[in-house]
Amino acid sequence: MGTLRVFYRLLIILLISTSIVALPIATSNQAATASARAPRMAAYVWAYHHARAPYCWGGTGPRCFDCSGLIVAAYAHQGLHFGRSTYDILASRRLVRESESHARRGDLAFYGTGHVEFYVRHRYTFGALEPGTLIGWHHWNAWWHPTMFFRVRGAG
Repeated sequence: MGTLRVFYRLLIILLISTSIVALPIATSNQAATASARAPRMAAYVWAYHHARAPYCWGGTGPRCFDCSGLIVAAYAHQGLHFGRSTYDILASRRLVRESESHARRGDLAFYGTGHVEFYVRHRYTFGALEPGTLIGWHHWNAWWHPTMFFRVRGAG
């Protein structure tokens, strides 16, 4: 299983480098550094370490997550709590609306369907998409893209 995991990481690196998408390959030292810099980045790095875990409806980890379960668990590891569902997160006083041009890695990107993922960079998010998929990076298109962006108050 370890060889397969290394293969997938190398495949991701290859795909990232060929598509010119700057996604971090986080190590324990990078996770510690991110934690010291900004809780939003530490939350994103924590979620990143769960890449390829399966989506499961209502999942809050550690083996599987749904979209909001991944976000809530990642930010909870940074001491930031704001409910369990996408709608609880949206109702939280912790969120501050921002434009896409001001969104930073680790901020939240909400899709019009009640779906939430981590903002990575223009046209890319990271999260748990839908049943039958694995946690990972998602490229937006004309029909599937975030409609709102928020930073988390207290997350840097």
